[in-house]
Amino acid sequence: MQYVELKKRDLDFRSTEAYKTLRTNVEFAGENIKVVAVTSCTPNEGKSSVSYEMAVAFAKSDKKVCFIDADLRKSVLIRRHHKGKVRLGLTHYLVGKYSFEEVCCETNIKNLTMVFAGPVPPNPSELLNNQRFAKMVEEAREQYDIVIIDTPPLGSVIDAAIVSKYTDGIMMVIAAGEISYRFAQRVIKQLQTTNCKILGCVLNKVVLDGKGAYGKYYGKYYGKYYGKYYGNYGNYGNYGSTSTSSSNSNAAASK
Repeated sequence: MQYVELKKRDLDFRSTEAYKTLRTNVEFAGENIKVVAVTSCTPNEGKSSVSYEMAVAFAKSDKKVCFIDADLRKSVLIRRHHKGKVRLGLTHYLVGKYSFEEVCCETNIKNLTMVFAGPVPPNPSELLNNQRFAKMVEEAREQYDIVIIDTPPLGSVIDAAIVSKYTDGIMMVIAAGEISYRFAQRVIKQLQTTNCKILGCVLNKVVLDGKGAYGKYYGKYYGKYYGKYYGNYGNYGNYGSTSTSSSNSNAAASK
């Protein structure tokens, strides 16, 4: 097994709570949900970041996690989260040169093991559709509490549908305000043809600074709640003082 050092990221409070909620929603999706794939409609919706942070959230809850980067076409995980180079990846395993254990990477995050994508192959779909990938998923299922698989956008290529055959469920990441309803429905119909359980959707890039529709709703209803019920805590120094601030949430989870 290799060892890699991952870059530490400090998320804001709202983002941290969103990923905790996402983790909880997956846990309550069913006792047999152990292998979860993540996809999106198009590139740049944030599915890789969401799947990675979800894996970290599970690891922090003392779950033994295996994160598999199955985006063999355009992986962003190595340059975003890893320091240095990774010698072996998923592609090396799929072509039969190395074992599952050899391509796994122990990380500096407790309980988190990663399998990076590796070099871009000329035939990603065919490699993911062979028995070696199915065997890897089963090995990971036996060794870990939860397995999270990042896949390419299903609106662009078919890889996610292929991977979903070996999973217990799949979730979609949709960037708020960037994807049309019809396009999302078309992608969901593609998933339904695989008979894989659709766990739900993660609404990503939600603006909660009070300027957008989500922010106005949040401020209108939750702001009043905060002032009405928590304002009296001002007896404890400045704890109850009010202030105006703005922040962005990376993910809002819904089952």
